[in-house]
Amino acid sequence: MPDSKCVIGLIAGGRQFPVLVAEGVKKAGHKLVVACFEGHSNMEVAVHADVVETLKLGKLGKLLDFFKRNGVEQVIMAGTIDKPRIMDVRHFDMRALKVIFKNKNKGDTNLLGALTHELESEGMRVVPPHVHVPDLLTPEGVLTRRQPTEREWDDLRQGWTVAKELGRLDIGQCLILREGIVAAVEALEGTDEAIRRGCRLGGEECVVVKVFKPGQEERVDLPSAGKDTIRTMSEGKATCLGIEAGKSLLFDREETIAEANRSGISIVGLTGKE
Repeated sequence: MPDSKCVIGLIAGGRQFPVLVAEGVKKAGHKLVVACFEGHSNMEVAVHADVVETLKLGKLGKLLDFFKRNGVEQVIMAGTIDKPRIMDVRHFDMRALKVIFKNKNKGDTNLLGALTHELESEGMRVVPPHVHVPDLLTPEGVLTRRQPTEREWDDLRQGWTVAKELGRLDIGQCLILREGIVAAVEALEGTDEAIRRGCRLGGEECVVVKVFKPGQEERVDLPSAGKDTIRTMSEGKATCLGIEAGKSLLFDREETIAEANRSGISIVGLTGKE
C-alpha cells in the first residue's frame, strides 16, 4: 500500500472484519467509502465511513456507480456473506448476471475473481484487507499451550493434503477428519456448520483443518478462524485446529488462544512443511 492518501471503497460483509478494516483505513488517514448490503453487513462499520450507502445484494451496477461517484481508487472486500442467499439470482441486475453466467464454475474463487475483474475494469484496484490489519494474519507454529498429539499431527498432515486437493477444484476451505478419515467438507453452510456436522459424524477428538485454496484470489476471502470457531469445536469435542499460516486470518488472537487453552484445544499455524 503506498503511503499517499487515497479514497478506499470497502465492500462490507458481516461480523467484525469490516469494522477492523475500516478502523485501520481511517487510522492511516484515507477517505473511506463503504458499501453495505441489506441483511448481510455489520452496520457498526458505518460510524467509520466518510460516505456510506446500503445496497441490495446483487446490484453490481449500483455498487460500481456508487464507488465511481465518490472517486474510489482502491477497493477492499471484508466480512461474511450468507452464501445460500447470494445464490438467489432473481434479485441480480444484468451486470451481476453476466458475471455469474459467463463463469461455468460457480465456486467462490471463480466468482470473486470475476468480481475483482469487474472492479478493476472500472479503474479501481482491489487490494487485500489485511494490508490495514496485518496483525490478523495467522503466525506459524503451535500457538497454544497444548501441543498436538502424534495422531493429531498425522491428521493435520492428511487434512492439509486433502484440503489442498479439494481447493484446486474450488471446493471449501475447511475439512474435519479423525484417524485419517474425512468426516465433513465445508460447502455453502460455512465453517461452523461444517464443524458441527463433522464432529457429529466423526465423534470426539476430531481435527479441523482450514487452508488457502490453490489459485484462490489472495486479495479477497482469506480463510479465517476466531473465538466462535473454538467454541464450536469445543461443543463438538474437537481437539485440534490447523489453519494456514500467513494466508489466513485469526481474529481476537489472544482471546481465541485463551479460549482454546481453557478447552484443551491445540491451534497450529500450518505452512505445509510439517
